[in-house]
Amino acid sequence: MVHSSLPPSKGLISSRQVLCTGMWEEERYPEGIKWKFLEHKGPVFAPPYEPLPENVKFYYDGKVMKLSTKAEEVATFFAKMLDHEYTTKEIFRKNFFKDWRKEMTSEEKSTITNLSKCDFTHMSQYFKAQSEARKQMSKEEKQKIKDENERLLKEYGYCVMDNHKERIANFKIEPPGLFRGRGNHPKMGMLKRRIMPEDIIINCSKDSKIPAPPPGHKWKEVRHDNKVTWLVSWTENIQGSIKYIMLNPSSRIKGEKDWQKYETARRLKKCVDKIRNQYREDWKSKEMKVRQRAVALYFIDKLALRAGNEKEEGETADTVGCCSLRVEHIKLHPELDGQEYVVEFDFLGKDSIRYYNKVPVEKRVFKNLQLFMENKQPEDDLFDRLNTSILNKHLQDLMEGLTAKVFRTYNASITLQQQLKELTNPDDNIPAKILSYNRANRAVAILCNHQRAPPKTFEKSMMNLQSKIDAKKEQLADARRELKSAKADAKVRRDEKSKKIEEQLMKLEVQATDREENKQIALGTSKLNYLDPRISVAWCKKWGIPIEKIYNKTQREKFAWAIDMAEEDYEF
Repeated sequence: MVHSSLPPSKGLISSRQVLCTGMWEEERYPEGIKWKFLEHKGPVFAPPYEPLPENVKFYYDGKVMKLSTKAEEVATFFAKMLDHEYTTKEIFRKNFFKDWRKEMTSEEKSTITNLSKCDFTHMSQYFKAQSEARKQMSKEEKQKIKDENERLLKEYGYCVMDNHKERIANFKIEPPGLFRGRGNHPKMGMLKRRIMPEDIIINCSKDSKIPAPPPGHKWKEVRHDNKVTWLVSWTENIQGSIKYIMLNPSSRIKGEKDWQKYETARRLKKCVDKIRNQYREDWKSKEMKVRQRAVALYFIDKLALRAGNEKEEGETADTVGCCSLRVEHIKLHPELDGQEYVVEFDFLGKDSIRYYNKVPVEKRVFKNLQLFMENKQPEDDLFDRLNTSILNKHLQDLMEGLTAKVFRTYNASITLQQQLKELTNPDDNIPAKILSYNRANRAVAILCNHQRAPPKTFEKSMMNLQSKIDAKKEQLADARRELKSAKADAKVRRDEKSKKIEEQLMKLEVQATDREENKQIALGTSKLNYLDPRISVAWCKKWGIPIEKIYNKTQREKFAWAIDMAEEDYEF
């Protein structure tokens, strides 16, 4: 089922496959392509809750209190996170306590009225001990767990689609827990409820063997929709979004969809100058809606902003995209820090991640923004004549298949390519070249606003790395002293030893620089979703960098088609 326009000599299909744990939005086949047969075993559910041992205590207001099973389970979710910053945040604690009380008995509700009086310390210590015990397991115990995982994978990890055995991405349903969210999410701390068979929609072909639900249960629904690529779906309770179990990214269909995505971005490259000239002309239009559309498109192109979608009813997170920006989200500076016509953005984007940026723009854009903001209140829409539907229709008219995400993919890939050309020093060794690659990737992550909180172990890991650097410096100093005092016939061997230590020291120092620069930037999102992998593969081939230094095993499986296709001189 390979797209007819694929290069016949560079096969897209790869048999190399690996388990990955992602969930995806619903995906449909390219127009006209449908599967004929689909059979699978359904999902693996999270194991039932096992009550804590009698010696593990929960205290309320200084006194031991025995919790009901439901209340205890939810309490353990909080206890496992006790050392995490989340449990100190007011909104997290408020949401947790509200949802926890819903799981309590009436007697527990009347007693437990203040989260600050709850002592989860004993529970937390128990889970830490459990974690430590898992690390200390014998070889035989670890092998037993590995064998069980392999058994589950063999039974549930594959499906049959049109006579092909295909790997499934994530056949295990996520266990219940507390919602964390990204950024300062207003729903953090809420209870992610246990998914039951009655929540599950199964998708398979009519003539297949329909998966059997666990004893005593039944599926919410069984569908036979051969125009979609998901096998299992359900609705999660926090945001009401639909989750899916899909084929593995390295499957034939996923590989083809990836290839098509990047080919669409390459098509944009051929007409992007024409599109840019057009929206520049539209800045002068007599129609306000055309001007607004043109300025929004300029931001989507220049800043890789998402278009923004209207929120569902009841959604509390005040997140926006380009089309839904309000007057309060921007400030205009005729001059700032020695630059003219600066726009200062400050708003919450996808996943409540703050977008803050000060950008010099073209004079006509600046003047248009002043016009759009006239006689408006801070809460008024900046682009009041525009919405995502209008913008998407316009994008389709400009180029078939064009969306705001295609602009992000195009600009991310072209930025990576340009940065690699600028940053790669042919004389550098492999660690230094990899640092250059990560810096190029970071430029893309910054463009796309892919942020993360610094890992809580960051300071400790940096201290450990610095200790290694200090030890290596001492080792190098010792080697140089030995070299000075060595006799002539031993100097060559001593000099080789010094060079080797110097290389090891440089590798550690490059690693420290890389880690420090990346502590608040998430490189993975752009690498997996927005960067044409053929650029990275071609760069590796050109400079003799092992591909595993850039892509881990899972990523190599996902991009097997690109590894097979990319040449040294590949240009996005």
